[in-house]
Amino acid sequence: MDKTNNRLREIFNLYADQKASEEEKYELWDYVNDPVFANEIEELISNDYERPNQECGLTEYQKSTVLRNVFQHQTHIKRTKVRLWSIITAAASVLLVASIGFYFYVAYPTTDLKIDYVNDIAPGKNKATLTLASGEKIPIDELKPGKIATQSGVRIFKNKDGQIIYEIADNGSGKLEYNTLTTIRGEQMQVRLPDGSLVFLNAASSLKYPTSFNNLKDRRVELSGEGYFEITKDKVHPFIIKTVKQKVEVLGTHFNINAYADEPALRTTLLEGSIKLSTADTWKILKPNEQATVSNNGVTVQEVDPRETVAWKNNEFLFKNDDFRTNMRKIARWYNVDIVYESDVPENFRFGGFLSRTRNLSTVLRLMEKTGIVRFRIDGRKVYVSK
Repeated sequence: MDKTNNRLREIFNLYADQKASEEEKYELWDYVNDPVFANEIEELISNDYERPNQECGLTEYQKSTVLRNVFQHQTHIKRTKVRLWSIITAAASVLLVASIGFYFYVAYPTTDLKIDYVNDIAPGKNKATLTLASGEKIPIDELKPGKIATQSGVRIFKNKDGQIIYEIADNGSGKLEYNTLTTIRGEQMQVRLPDGSLVFLNAASSLKYPTSFNNLKDRRVELSGEGYFEITKDKVHPFIIKTVKQKVEVLGTHFNINAYADEPALRTTLLEGSIKLSTADTWKILKPNEQATVSNNGVTVQEVDPRETVAWKNNEFLFKNDDFRTNMRKIARWYNVDIVYESDVPENFRFGGFLSRTRNLSTVLRLMEKTGIVRFRIDGRKVYVSK
């Protein structure tokens, strides 16, 4: 391989290992969409990422069709025997999986789709409302970077990236006060708490927390919706997150909590460290890559790939053969739309995919229509789904 192809292999490996930076991701997508490099990318998939004993169940004709769709290569793509696995979706940016077991790969961005949408909807933004202890509500997106307020010996700032930061100004000897950070559908926000812990708040979520943890025996916050937490270690003062049905206690770790009221279960996923999860009936200790599910049937723990759970934090949709309507709820929150299902839409439809959340809604729906199972129509803030 020449120098350019060595670079292609390098960023392909980084992306497959989930180590690529945002700039490297866009660089890889440029390679993917350039027919000049189609053969090299085909070779990377068929040789470097071939996993024994993992057939995808496609015929040779289907495999060649898949490759044509991925690389927008003309008719000269070889019918190479390819084994496809979920990480390779990163190379093509999009993987669509239907329950019938057929894999559709589409290059990023797509250009061959003929479906027209009268309306289109932009993706969500970094926005939120900060409610101070006084009851004052501050729309964060309307503020310029700089100081927002001072409470209980803590200065509240907005940095140039839009993140909210709490900074200790003195010993915090003032009275205990609480702030609440709230996002509606189509919004997300980050906040760095007074102890240095970082919280990513997903759409339609809220986080209530004290303006200072000084003089408190623990660091206690309340979450509704979904949040990803990177907790600063403090063995003396445990960090406790309370949701409607559970309590999570940590000393210092990375994890995600999905506690939306419209979901059938609460899911807590651990990426690093350990956490103790408690309900009214039981408690569990989670290890990295484990997910606890709290439902009416109790608490279950299973090993998962955490990348799917936290993809939203990285502005990505990553669905792994998930329930179609669960995925549509995620889309509805991010694009601030209501989903209306026609009577003929299948109930038990599994769907997988990978796509940037920075794309307009029509791009996401077009790719989902490639399954051949559903169709969409956008009318205002409503998305109608039909067979």
